[in-house]
Parts: sequence; C-alpha cells; structure tokens
Amino acid sequence: MKISFLFCFSLSFALSLAVTGCPKGSDKGTEQGPIRQTAMPRTEAPPVFSGNRAFTYLTDQTALGPRNPNSRGHDACLRYLTETLRGLAEDVRLQEFVHIGYGGERLALTNVIASFHPQATARVLLCAHWDTRPRAEHDEDKSRRNEPILGANDGASGVAVLLEIATLLRSSPPAIGVDIVLFDGEDYGMETDHQRYLLGSRYFASQRAADYVPRFGILLDMVGDKFLDLPKEGSSIRYAPDVVTLVWNTAASLGIRQFTNEEGEEVLDDHIPLNEAGIRTIDIIDFNYPDQTNRFWHTHQDIPENCSAESLEAVGTVITQVVYGLRP
Repeated sequence: MKISFLFCFSLSFALSLAVTGCPKGSDKGTEQGPIRQTAMPRTEAPPVFSGNRAFTYLTDQTALGPRNPNSRGHDACLRYLTETLRGLAEDVRLQEFVHIGYGGERLALTNVIASFHPQATARVLLCAHWDTRPRAEHDEDKSRRNEPILGANDGASGVAVLLEIATLLRSSPPAIGVDIVLFDGEDYGMETDHQRYLLGSRYFASQRAADYVPRFGILLDMVGDKFLDLPKEGSSIRYAPDVVTLVWNTAASLGIRQFTNEEGEEVLDDHIPLNEAGIRTIDIIDFNYPDQTNRFWHTHQDIPENCSAESLEAVGTVITQVVYGLRP
C-alpha cells in the first residue's frame, strides 16, 4: 500500500486498538540489548546475493498476472511461494484467515511463514507482502482504474529479494535463526479505508505467540525501482533506531549508495502493526516510484520493465551482510 503518514497520521491509534494487550514497539525497544554483530572472518564470508536470480523470482510472480485476493493469479502465486519455500526452508507454515471485504466478499488470505534453523532462540524476521492491489486508481487511463495491477515493484520486488535470500540460507546456514514471512492482504483497501490495509501483518501480529520475540524485523517493500533511492523511513527511526543504524551503516561500508543518509517520511506499511505488537521492525522502502511524481504507484506502469536486477541486488546484498554478521 505505502501511504505517507502525512495523509494518514491517525492510523497509529487505530492499529494500537487492533493489537490490544501487546506492548508498543517503542517500549519494547528499551528492553532489547545491543545487537550482536561481529565482522565475518574471511573464511566465513557471507554468500553472494544475485540480483539476476532475484529478478527471475520477480518475473516468476508477474508472469502469474495480478495477485489480488480471490483472483486466479493469487491462487497460483500462493502455490508458487509455498512450493518454492518448501524446497528451501526447514519449516513452512500457511497462516490462513478470512477477512470480509467490500460488498460482503469473503477474502481467503494466507500468510506464508518459512523458518530457517527453527530450533535457534536468537532469531530475526524478514518480511514483505505478496499480494497486489485490486485497483489502479492513479492510472492515467481512467477506464482501467478498476483493474488490478501487476505489482512488479509493489509486491513482487520485496518477495523476490527474500526468495533469493532463502536460497542462500539453505545453502549456507547463518549463525542465527531466520523467519521469512510473506504477508497477504496488505494492499486491499481503498485509499481512505485504513482498516482494510495491512490485513496479513495485523493478523500475524495478533496471533504472535508470547515467546516469539525476534531481535528485530526488516520489511522490504517497493525495492525494485530502477531509480532506487532509500532514505531512512521515519517511523523506523522512531521504533528501532539502532536497527536503522545497523542497516544503513552496513550499506555505507559496502559502498551501496542507494541507501541514502536522509530521513524520509513516515509510511503506513506492514511494519506498523509489528511494532505495535512489540516486534521492532524497520521498513526499507522507496516510496517515490520512479521519482517524486510517484506516477507509477498504483498504476498499470508497475511492471518489470520499470524495475531492475541492480536495485534488487543492492538491497539483497545489504540484508545478507546484516543477517550473516549476527551472532547468537
């Protein structure tokens, strides 16, 4: 979805009601110890993230068509994600739930949860949303605004990075446990109907086991833009400033310039309900797609041709370095 908090500042209160009984992320942050990360010896260098393979994962998804809930593409993509991750992770669970949509439509939704090194107590959460928007309200062609979008960047890009990371976790297990969660129903709601956004992450947060407390989470969203520019998302700084510092310092040490040393706007995204539930999570997102005009966002121009393997590789390389640098 990706709506700037300049347009929806009041949602934070609404989401806090949706996860009653859970500690706020900002409070939880005060209970966390320092993130333990050490330099990797040369003999244990992190595996190499491939932007080209990640881009193939992106086009695998878009080849299925739009993946909005209850569509044929949605069903096909769920099978694709499940089969792919079951070939990589030690444990894959489908978290199924139903949400009542517009006109009383019953949305059959599923979060896909893949765990690597599931017995490890030291864990991190990596996540993205896999559904796509059922309408293109910003498209220049008004006759097509009620058609679902392909969602190459807004949906497929974050998933593509995580699927490539999953192949690395399979072949070269890191020292800690990793949970990859692909959220459904993130982009369903009308622009003014905030309660029908973030459906998968809100459900995941509400069902979280009390003993599931990963060190932190990283959300990837809209990370495939050819002209990738990643400022520090505002609410990420508020909820988990140390994680923001870790990620952006890692990018700087690698010479990856797409991560800019600038503070961006607060964005309404899947990290909000996670933080409200006590899982300190940052959002890596380039909301300006392809630039400040944002003219590809929620339109039929959100296609693979407007994304790049180089952008996916920049993000994936940084996340890989972070994960493999962590210690129990």
